[in-house]
Amino acid sequence: MRRAQQADAIVVGSGPNGLAAAIRLARAGRAVVVLEAQPRLGGAVVSQELTRPGFVSDTFSAVYPAAAASPVFARMPLQDHGLDWVHPEIAMAHPMPDGRAGALYRDLRRTAEHLDELHPGDGSAWASWAGHHLERFEALRATVLGGFPPVVGGARLVTAYGLQGTLEFARLLLTSADQLASDLFTGEHARAWLFGSVLHGDVGAEESGSAIAGAYLQLLGHAAGWPSPRGGAGRLTQALAGYLRSLGGVVELDARVERIATAGGRVAGVVVADGTRWRAPIVVADTSPHALLRLVGDAMPADYTRRLSRFSYGPRTVKVDWALDGPTPWTAPEARLAGTVHVGGESEVVTAQTTAVRRGEIPERPFLLFGQQSIADPSRAPAGKHTAWAYTRVPGAVAGQEAVTAHAERMTDQIERFAPGFRDLVIDRFVQGPDTLEAANANLVGGDVGGGTYRLDQTVFRPLPSLVPYATPITGLWLGSASTFPGGAVHGVPGWSAASYALARSRLPL
Repeated sequence: MRRAQQADAIVVGSGPNGLAAAIRLARAGRAVVVLEAQPRLGGAVVSQELTRPGFVSDTFSAVYPAAAASPVFARMPLQDHGLDWVHPEIAMAHPMPDGRAGALYRDLRRTAEHLDELHPGDGSAWASWAGHHLERFEALRATVLGGFPPVVGGARLVTAYGLQGTLEFARLLLTSADQLASDLFTGEHARAWLFGSVLHGDVGAEESGSAIAGAYLQLLGHAAGWPSPRGGAGRLTQALAGYLRSLGGVVELDARVERIATAGGRVAGVVVADGTRWRAPIVVADTSPHALLRLVGDAMPADYTRRLSRFSYGPRTVKVDWALDGPTPWTAPEARLAGTVHVGGESEVVTAQTTAVRRGEIPERPFLLFGQQSIADPSRAPAGKHTAWAYTRVPGAVAGQEAVTAHAERMTDQIERFAPGFRDLVIDRFVQGPDTLEAANANLVGGDVGGGTYRLDQTVFRPLPSLVPYATPITGLWLGSASTFPGGAVHGVPGWSAASYALARSRLPL
């Protein structure tokens, strides 16, 4: 048995939320230790040579509009620790069967002109709608990318929008993307262009809450872009870890926490798989809700355990990374310049993806989120070569290596529809199914890459209805993962918020 060690605070997990929590604690002068189960830092923000030497792939996530807009990361000198954002010429393109593509440029006017070329009036409608919100973006960002409850952001929202405007915004939160598209667009290209961004989550375009999910991503494209770190996603992790270490924080790898210890209703520390015991009055868990319950065991009150156990995860995922002999030969010229490509075609085909997966059906033409970071960042691949990746949501029937491999072929066939000759460029590929993803990162439960479903009720009350959703009934124990408000994407807000509450609580008299 190893001897016990002491810290002011322990963070379980080194994803962006875990590192953000540790930085918040370290900046307050606390001696903080991050314990990571894997032999590498980063959670779902990792880069590796998955296919061939010299081809840098982002193992899980790759494109970070929310990180570029994050008020948490904006407080950190990450550029001093090696972070350099790369913005592609076009943030996102959505190719259609006619060889044209809707495109999202950072410049709103250029985007509007392009959408008007596809169908007169659609671009001007988008410019008017998006311009209204972009003028108030700081208040919008403070609300959407703030901690819960969104008191400060909400107050700024009312000030910026006015009472009537705030009520209209509240209506937007309940509106479907299908309705928003009908309100704004008459052409099919712009409609599909909006729906593609909706499917970054798992709520269908016809469901309440999907309008803000898709439209906010588009607004981020104008306000902050859809960038990626130069050299790979892992550079963001390295910058966060470098800043943490400069503050005196410690990170330990291959340190799987097996139990969170409690005494008298308070957290006492953690026990690591190798027998090391860490004592600390604060523990922030960058874990899934169910993993937190397993770590605490019977020490968690039964009512809280019952309520937290209701937390629901999103659909399973298949992800493929490719090493390519050249750039992807998209028929639509805009797609050749985009960092992210939504591969699915018409809006009804995109919508059918969510419906099919929920029914347990395997889509023959799956909707794909496709990334080609080497277009704007040649450091990702050898000279003249390129990297690419795509992921798609799948039903439970896609289980086991044979089924996953078969679906990877469907994904390749779908790309061929919009980029004939893609298959001939493939040098090698690396396929991850739901089980593989979870084995590599325990927070990707069942291959869910969003940290939980984004149904409207769970998006607002995440992970459960509570004034402070990061708190647990055990004093000093906090949950600060993507399963808490405001949810997934890479922005560090849950971890930072959990740590801020932990610091505030520790200053109160007992």
